[in-house]
Amino acid sequence: MIEIKPAADCQFDILSLGEVMLRLDPADGRVRTARQFTAWEGGGEYNVARGLSRCFGLRAALVSAFVDNEVGHLLENFILAGGVDMSHVKWFPFDGVGRSSRNGLNFTERGFGVRPALGTSDRGHSAASLLKPGDIDWDHLFGEQGVRWFHTGGIFAALSDTSPAVIREALAAAKQHGTVTSYDLNYRDSLWSSFGGRENCQRVNRELAPLVDVMIGNEEDFTACLGLNVPGVDSEMSQLPIEGFQAMIHKASEQFPNLQIVATTMRTVKTATVNDWCAVCWQGGELFESIKRPNLEILDRVGGGDSFASGLIFGFLSDLGPQQAVEYGAAHGALAMTTPGDTSMANRAEVEALMAGKSARVKR
Repeated sequence: MIEIKPAADCQFDILSLGEVMLRLDPADGRVRTARQFTAWEGGGEYNVARGLSRCFGLRAALVSAFVDNEVGHLLENFILAGGVDMSHVKWFPFDGVGRSSRNGLNFTERGFGVRPALGTSDRGHSAASLLKPGDIDWDHLFGEQGVRWFHTGGIFAALSDTSPAVIREALAAAKQHGTVTSYDLNYRDSLWSSFGGRENCQRVNRELAPLVDVMIGNEEDFTACLGLNVPGVDSEMSQLPIEGFQAMIHKASEQFPNLQIVATTMRTVKTATVNDWCAVCWQGGELFESIKRPNLEILDRVGGGDSFASGLIFGFLSDLGPQQAVEYGAAHGALAMTTPGDTSMANRAEVEALMAGKSARVKR
């Protein structure tokens, strides 16, 4: 049984550490031919806090960094609209052109049919990547203000030489003050390829894993980030049978006995807009599987995994047990992929209606 601090003893239910970029979305078109973009905010770790705030009504906060210019304040506007506290965000001065630091951009196509989603990030020397140990007073955050659950992940870990050390410092402080820690492996080849490749990815993540209570990631994540290969299982998540996930969990729990919960989405990608979708969660030697949703229609798949994580975390923060937690996660992730942008536009009533098997018939 995972031990979570009482809400009355904490200022925040969820705290996320990670970079938030400005997403530029060409809607149904292509980046290479676009004449206009819709702007959203997004970041793997932030999306989880935002989902817990807006969909589930919890008290969420962000640790990150931005450059103090108009783009930074546009991101601030998005984040505050999502109900996420920014009092622990660090602001870097703007040098006029962004030589010393900048706010990250992410050009993302949704994909359609046989054309997959495509992301092109522009985030080098971003403010968040410049965070270093000592920049954040973690003891004040976890010890004095109080946080029930801390979430971060492998995207932030890949941003710079100092990012893993910031994560390690945060995880250690969270553990010291009794805060539950979760980590989404979230492997991105584009981030690690110029940062030591898979060898460095595994070194960094294996050093951080002993400080994690709840590990989230798909089969590729566990293989690429932790080196947990499962013989005879295809490297694509769409080919991972439930037995393969069980074998992976067995390896993970042997190598990292500190892990109390391991969870993942399981999707079969038929096209960019039609996936089979479900999720599984392991706790205490038992495996819990969500409702299967075959042929799930998708508008924008980006952020579906993050919304799964926020639903899962909500289930555990609400003491609903692993079966309900994985159902909340899978339903929230499914709904998040029916709307544009990285972040969820669903509310709790919609999530629970989907969990209960309600149809998509018009409501009026």
